Amino acid sequence: MSKETEMKNLTLLGNQNTNYIFEYSPEILETFENRHKDNDYFIKFNCPEFTSLCPMTGQPDFATIYLSYIPDELCVESKSLKLYLFSYRNHGDFHENCINTIGKDLVELLKPRYLEVWGKFTPRGGISIDPYYNYGRPGTKYEEMANYRLINHDLYPETIDNR
Repeated sequence: MSKETEMKNLTLLGNQNTNYIFEYSPEILETFENRHKDNDYFIKFNCPEFTSLCPMTGQPDFATIYLSYIPDELCVESKSLKLYLFSYRNHGDFHENCINTIGKDLVELLKPRYLEVWGKFTPRGGISIDPYYNYGRPGTKYEEMANYRLINHDLYPETIDNR
């Protein structure tokens, strides 16, 4: 795919008239071609302003979302990812479901070699919840990597700092 074709497929990047969607909306995600398919490398996003709503009380939940992946053919365009994460703003769901849905949506979209999503939610009621999701392409070294990282993802718990 040429750079010109690739840029035409990205409708959000540089768009000054961005419409913000306030309900869960995975169709907003856009991709572009990975130009470095010949090597493994991580792409990492940190989203310190993630919000969703508690499905029981309607109160806002706040988190930092850490998203890392090893691309294969496609990369996610960052503005579309930002808008996708923003679409959770008025979405009522449990922390665990948000993180698993984000992971599964991105695996379906990107078909990455490896992907992980970690949500670090601020405490409510005196307890924080930090769900972790990961995926490694089945039958490959990435599946082994996913199993290893899942087992070892939190060997060194953080010092409590009330986030």
